Amino acid sequence: MNYLPNILFAIALIIGVGYFTKNVKKLIRNIKLGQDIDVSDNKSQRWKNMAMIALGQSKMVRRPIAGLLHVIVYVGFVIINIEVLEIIIDGLLGTHRVFSSIGALYGFLIGSFEILAVLVFVAVIIFWIRRNILKLKRFWKSEMTSWPKNDANYILYFEMVLMSLFLIMNATDIHFQAMNSGNIMSQYITPLFDGLSENSLHIIERTAWWIHILGILVFLNYLYFSKHLHILLAFPNTFYGSLKPKGQFDNLEAVTKEVKMMMDPNVDPFAAPAEGAVMPAKFGASDVQDLNWVQLLNAYTCTECGRCTSECPSNQTGKKLSPRKIMMDTRDRLEEVGKNLDANQGTFVEDGKQLLDNYITREELWACTSCNACVEACPVSINPLSIILDMRRYLVMEQSAAPIELNNMMTNIENNGAPWPYNQMDRLNWKNEK
Repeated sequence: MNYLPNILFAIALIIGVGYFTKNVKKLIRNIKLGQDIDVSDNKSQRWKNMAMIALGQSKMVRRPIAGLLHVIVYVGFVIINIEVLEIIIDGLLGTHRVFSSIGALYGFLIGSFEILAVLVFVAVIIFWIRRNILKLKRFWKSEMTSWPKNDANYILYFEMVLMSLFLIMNATDIHFQAMNSGNIMSQYITPLFDGLSENSLHIIERTAWWIHILGILVFLNYLYFSKHLHILLAFPNTFYGSLKPKGQFDNLEAVTKEVKMMMDPNVDPFAAPAEGAVMPAKFGASDVQDLNWVQLLNAYTCTECGRCTSECPSNQTGKKLSPRKIMMDTRDRLEEVGKNLDANQGTFVEDGKQLLDNYITREELWACTSCNACVEACPVSINPLSIILDMRRYLVMEQSAAPIELNNMMTNIENNGAPWPYNQMDRLNWKNEK
């Protein structure tokens, strides 16, 4: 009977980790639905980007207040949960604070954890106030419907509860408090439990211990359904982020070959394609399967922070475009496709929907100025513009559905070698005007 808590703990751990693993496999499968892309170049720069942006939070601190608070929460939450290793060992073996045998170093570590826990708690409260009382504009855009807003608050509540449980657990642990080391912050909570018996303190400590570890397992599995998936995906996303200069447009290989053939006087323009020549099934993208896997990784990594949208000139001038919504819509459609696969034994059954029109409107796509402000603003190297451009490419090359002004410009370039509707021979007539 003495082993019952250890058995229950092992079962909870297996269920929590098992469900998390299942969700990770589903996540990888969904991302792999995207087209292949070669991102094996310049690995040294990619490692540097990951270290600076994902680990070093270099782009977060460009907005000092939010950046500093985020660094506190990020560093504190990650470091504090190092203690989870001790909890797992204690839970499986039936020990109590197994690492306390390292002496003064243990006290220093737990003391540091406690300070960070308080800082995280304070930072989370400030985040909650900014989001729900001050109501910063970027958190209340039209795409921030009930679920995105609630999801953000759920995360904040989760973090407040977990930090509180950590401190309560320490404050009611008689053995830990007797060490007089490491209880830097929990010692101020201990008086709240004065007058309680040793047995009552033990029950409170064990209850806090159990809720704390179960809460961490629940939080771990909640990540898949939450914007906080970026906790895990920020690292691969910054590693595989584009290293090309912003604004550099990718040329389609098939189009490049066709242009070269047109410029070659020795090529018969009416000749049949060479045997074995492969033409793309579709130019551009109308659904998530047409995007590349890095773009789908981008969608899952989106933090919904709204920095991209707040920097977008089109959005600032009242246009319908929101780069954040582009990423949220891509992720929602990808999830819908994933559920379709789950329901049909891994085979996608046509559902009459696609990313274009059903999720992202043409008005949004053509409102983009291609300025890259959203790309520059993103703290985790997400590129909404690449999705917009691929969907525009589909509209132009597959449907000839560009706005009339753009069609006129492209016709003029084709016929006159310039965007203006003037014959090339008349191009310099303006110099004769008085």
